[in-house]
Amino acid sequence: MDSYEVVVIGGGPAGLAAAVSAREHGAEKILILERDKELGGILNQCIHNGFGLQIFKEELTGPEYAKRFINKVEELKIEYKLNTMVLHISAGKVVTAVNRKDGLFEIQAKAIILAMGCRERSRGALNIPGYRPAGIFSAGTAQRLVNIENYMPGKEVAILGSGDIGLIMARRMTLEGAKVKVVAELLPYSGGLKRNIVQCLNDYDIPLKLSHTVVDIHGKDRISGVTIAKVDDKGKPIIGTEEYYSCDTLMLSVGLIPENELSKELGVEINPVTNGPKVNESLETSVEGVFACGNVLHVHDLVDYATLEAQNAGRNAAEYVNENISHEVDGKEINIIARNGVRYTVPEKININRMEDSIMVRFRVGDVYKNAYVGVFLDGERILHKKRLIMVPSEMEEIKLEKVKLAAHDQLKTITIEVEKE
Repeated sequence: MDSYEVVVIGGGPAGLAAAVSAREHGAEKILILERDKELGGILNQCIHNGFGLQIFKEELTGPEYAKRFINKVEELKIEYKLNTMVLHISAGKVVTAVNRKDGLFEIQAKAIILAMGCRERSRGALNIPGYRPAGIFSAGTAQRLVNIENYMPGKEVAILGSGDIGLIMARRMTLEGAKVKVVAELLPYSGGLKRNIVQCLNDYDIPLKLSHTVVDIHGKDRISGVTIAKVDDKGKPIIGTEEYYSCDTLMLSVGLIPENELSKELGVEINPVTNGPKVNESLETSVEGVFACGNVLHVHDLVDYATLEAQNAGRNAAEYVNENISHEVDGKEINIIARNGVRYTVPEKININRMEDSIMVRFRVGDVYKNAYVGVFLDGERILHKKRLIMVPSEMEEIKLEKVKLAAHDQLKTITIEVEKE
């Protein structure tokens, strides 16, 4: 059995950044396992620009962004295996995987970084009535067909869901000559970034209907149209508000699910809100020596943020391997509680003795808030009251916690982050 200091599962943007960071912080023997035929993950099909503004201070396309990290992996001579499916991770950090070249094999790891990304929610999870004709695609599948396989999914398109991939595909299909009839969103606010609504819908006069959903799919062999209707505040269709749109293609952009089957099998504790692992200040999961980053941890709006997170995971994995991270229980582990409009936080607990001088806590809100405040409380005492002009569920928020302030509170047990109206 081959042994490695750090094994990274997933060769997308998070996995690549984590592996590079681990090498730069002292880990020598690193292996990336990627199930696709090339490194880069989802970025390979994201040919639009807008990536890299935070990391590289310039606008890049998805493949350009991925290539920078792939080049770094090659330059640092980090090993990787492509077309390799990880089947199991044991409690002893033995990774079982399979590919055509090596067959079924096992690898002993000192530390593991989970970077498997996420998958799209399918039609089966939506319970849309109607037949099951051809012409129904997830937005990501349609994106791959157009940008990589050079296939055109259809000519008249309706889109359900306003996630970023769906918004970007509305523009992409328009540029390829298709007619995008409508984008329907169940919620009263968009699931995508504001800039994508402006650049992908408004600039092309594509209507966005909030609080609407598809209530029927027409056609047998091939989809011929959809009926959408307005929904009430409980998400139930309102009778009499139905509208019919003829189309030969329906794209679904209805959310992403972190790929955590391996994590659950390993016994990693999962956050029911994010469907990703619960992690501490080192991005370490409930299983010692197993770290998580990127969309497998929680769905990000910008790949730059996923990269920053992955760099931290890689550094911490390297420090764990080099025994620079202590796991002794010293009573300084503090839970972070999300409440009153804050859906979750990453991380969910902090050990003051192990944290850096400051730590960035990222979170999402559960509704649209204008001119509201983010409140941070230490055992009920408010230490931060920061105004935000607008907070929306589609955009990640962050707040910095200073070690010196946390350490000044004797016997601190909880940190609470919430939305305050005033």
